[in-house]
Parts: sequence; structure tokens; C-alpha cells
Amino acid sequence: MKPDFFDRSVLSRQLWTFRREFVWVGIFSLIANVLMLTPTIYMLQVYGRVMKSGSELTLLMVTLFLVFFYGIMAFAEWIRSRLLVRVGVRLDEALNSLVFNASFKAYLNRGKHNVTEAFSDLTNIRQFLTANGMIAFFDTPWTPIYIAVIFLLSPFLGWLSILFAVIQLGLTWQSHRLSTKEIESAAEAGNDSYRYVQSKLRNIEPVHAMGMEGNLQERWFRLHDTSLAKAEQSLDRQHRQQSFGKFVRYTMQSLTLGAGALMVIEGKMAAGSMIAANVLMSKALQPLDLVVATWKPFVQSKTAFGRLEKLLEDFPERHPGTKHQDPLGEVRLEALTASVEGRDTPILHELNAVFPAGRVTVVVGPSGSGKSTLARCVVGVWPKREGRLLIDGEPIESWDRTELGPHIGYLPQDIELFDGTIAENIARFAEVDSEKVIEAAKRTGIHEMILHFPHGYDTQIGEAGGMLSGGQRQRLGLARAMYGNPAILVLDEPNANLDDAGERSLLEAVVNLRNSGKTVILITHRPNVLGAADLLVVMQGGRIIHCGPRDEVLAAMRPVGAQPELAEA
Repeated sequence: MKPDFFDRSVLSRQLWTFRREFVWVGIFSLIANVLMLTPTIYMLQVYGRVMKSGSELTLLMVTLFLVFFYGIMAFAEWIRSRLLVRVGVRLDEALNSLVFNASFKAYLNRGKHNVTEAFSDLTNIRQFLTANGMIAFFDTPWTPIYIAVIFLLSPFLGWLSILFAVIQLGLTWQSHRLSTKEIESAAEAGNDSYRYVQSKLRNIEPVHAMGMEGNLQERWFRLHDTSLAKAEQSLDRQHRQQSFGKFVRYTMQSLTLGAGALMVIEGKMAAGSMIAANVLMSKALQPLDLVVATWKPFVQSKTAFGRLEKLLEDFPERHPGTKHQDPLGEVRLEALTASVEGRDTPILHELNAVFPAGRVTVVVGPSGSGKSTLARCVVGVWPKREGRLLIDGEPIESWDRTELGPHIGYLPQDIELFDGTIAENIARFAEVDSEKVIEAAKRTGIHEMILHFPHGYDTQIGEAGGMLSGGQRQRLGLARAMYGNPAILVLDEPNANLDDAGERSLLEAVVNLRNSGKTVILITHRPNVLGAADLLVVMQGGRIIHCGPRDEVLAAMRPVGAQPELAEA
């Protein structure tokens, strides 16, 4: 039966799958540590047998056995290191997909997890498994065995070695008690400084244009100074502990040698046994000294393990939902409420509406009325929502995102393109289907524009589409939304950066989509697109105040003087 510890989390269960490899590491550690006694036995043989007999043949045979056992010891250490590297690589391979998906969900849900650390946390764990700290874990249990052998040579030196081991363990515990929080605090302060710079680099153009570097630099200096101070304090303590640990270890080795020499003088021990006991003492304390030296990586990997464990627990791998037929495109809202962390009142208040398949629904309303939040809810990316969102009568949660995604086209207000070619961006970075890419480009009227680029559809657009204008990015994002003829298209301010020609292309595309039976939900502030609308939804204060056929809604609003307001929207 598996221990309860390994039932605790996905990460622990993954480590449990490598139990056989860890057993083999333990076996090879046993071989390597038993053969660590080789130099001790060799000294005893040289001083106790070869020196007395004066036999060169005996010395040769003993030396050959020494070299042979050293070879086996080196092979065992190499094999266990290779096994640990294999465990680290396989653990990464088993978790990288889970970590990627969990980080994606965490960022989407705007949680308190720092998703930029997730992959470095996985790297920290993998590196710790393959570094000296893990070797020390397997070597430390052999300290009592080395001490037991010292007892065979001399009970007095055996008790002395126990005293020294207790002192070394005390230093390790003291290091843990004093340095763990400092290491974690210094690491967090460094991450805060790094995240601050990264967030400002994402908006470097307005920062530079408006001369904000100096003000932001002052804030970064404060964060960076805090990080440096904590790092200095942590490293200073670690170096003091390591220096004191070396002082104690070297002193203990010398005292062991001195105590052995005293016993030789008194005739209670042979000179070979004295040297062998000193070597054994060094071997016994070496793993404990290695634990102290690798304490910082251990604390960092332990912290990384905890963060990664929490991330995978909060955002577990989702099993594929029920298989559905390709959606027709009907979207239904039933008491849909959307809220956000830190805000008392919801953004959307119990919305009820039906967006029929094959119809164009235009959503209008003043700024802050919840239109963009509604768009995010419809495509299933708003994290905190209540009520029901149904696609073809099925809750959106029951759909597998990989299955549903190709049937949804989404153009957000803030268009995010990715480093790659124009064709790759339109094709959503799936395998590029040239015919579908060109069809989507022609629908949005950018085919000719793309052909004028240096490499046509194979033109690299740079990070976030930096080489494109705002209107070009918007039309490229619109082509991406239309790629593959999705059943549902949600377009949030698709004409915000378009010129007259671009807006005409948009209207033609919307009409063509409606004629081909697609569901279009279009959010806008411009009245020009109302001519393409079948249904009109008017929002205010997070509520739907009018919903129905376009002409009926316009007629209902005209008597109360809302028509001019709508035109402005």
C-alpha cells in the first residue's frame, strides 16, 4: 500500500512513480559507500601486513585489489548520478505539460499564483534531484556505519566521532532554523524586483515617450535595494555558517588524528589504525558537511516544490469533456453573473438572453457597461461567473476546450499577436492550411495587403506584431478569428482601428458570415455596423436593458430620447 504522503498531490504521486529508480540509487549508494572503506582496509593491510612482511608481491596484490574496488566504486557513483539525471528529466517530461496548462489557467484566472515562476520551480526541482544535495541524502545514512567501524578500531575514537557527528547535526539544524526564512524572503524580494521591471517593459513606448523612466526607476531602486539587502543578509549568514562549519570539521579531523596519535603513543592502537580512523571520520562527516553546503538549493527546491504543488492542486488537469457534435452556434445566457476579485458589486447582473444561431447580434452601451466582460464570458475566459452559459443547450464547462476552440472566433479589444509568420498567426499556430488562411484573409480584405509584404504570408511580424500598424493588427486578428469558418464569432470593437475601407470589408464579412449560418456577436461603439444587425442588445450598468430585433429595439428606445445616445455609442 502506498504511504499517505504520496497520495497528497499530483507532484508527490509523480515522484512516487520513480520509486524503483530511487531504490536502485540507494543500492548503488550502498555499493559506493561500502567501497569507501577500501582505503581504510588498504592502510590496515599496508601497515599491518606489508610493512611487517616486507613482501612486494603482497603489496602488489593489495594495490591491485585497491584499484579494482576503486573502479567499482567509481562505476557505482556514475550509475547513481545517471539514474538521478534520468529521474530529473523524466519528471520534467511528466510535469511540463501539466505545469504549462496549470500556468495558463492560473494566468487566465488572474489568481495569486506567480505563473512566471512555475517553470523555474520545475527546473529547480529537477536540478536538485541531479545535484550534490540529493547525493548527500543517500550518503548521510552511512555516517553511523562509518562510526561503527571506527568503534571496531577504537571505542574511544568511536565515542569521539559520535560527539563530532552530533555537533555537525546541530550545525545543520541551526542552519535550517536561521537561514530558511531569510533565503525565501530574499528570493521573493528578487522576484518582486524582476516582475516590476517586466511589467514596465511591456509598456515601454508610453513610458519612454512621456519621460516616465526616472519615476519608475526610483520605485525599482527601492525594490532592488530591498532585494540586495535581503540577499546580502542571507548570503552573509550562509557564508558565516559554512566557514564555521569548515572550522569545526577541520578541527574535528585534526582532533581525531591527535587523539589517535595519543593512543599510539600509549600503545593502545597501531599507526595504521590511527590513520584509518582519521580517514573514516572524514568520510563519516563529509555527507553532513555536504548537507550544510547545499542547504540553500534544498530550501529553494523545497519552496519551489510547495509552490508547484499548490499550483497543480488549484488548477488540476481537466479530463476531456463529453464528445459533442460540431456546434450550430446558439448561445444562451441564464442568470449570468460575472464578478471580479476585490470588487463588491458584480460587473454583470443576472443576464438572460438568447443569441440564435445564424444571426448577427450587435451589443452597444456606454463605456463600463460590461460589454467586453460579456464577450469574455461568452467565449469562456472570464474566471468568476455564476449562472449558466449554454452553447447549443450544453453548458460551456462540458465542452473540451481543444474540441470547442476551433469553432469559436474571438477578437478582443487588446489584440495580442505572437512572434511568428502572418500565416501562423492567422492559422492559430496550428498546422497551416494555406487555403483556409487565404480565405480568412480575403474575407477581411487584407489579402492584397499581405502580398505587398516582403515575404507575403511568410513575413515575420515580430514580437506582439510590432512591425504592424494598429489597423493591420486588428484586421489580422479578425482574420485569425474567422479562420476555419467557426460557428460562433465574438468580435469586441472590431472596427476601432479600421479606416473606411477596412470597415466596409468588416461589414461585408459579417454579412457573409450570417449568410453562411454563423453566429456573430459584435460589440461596438460605432453606429455604422447597426445595418448588419439582426438583433440589438443594449447594456447599461452591467444589465441588459433592451434585447430584441434591431428595429423593435430602436423603435422602443426612440420615444424616450435614447436614440441620439445610442448613435453616440
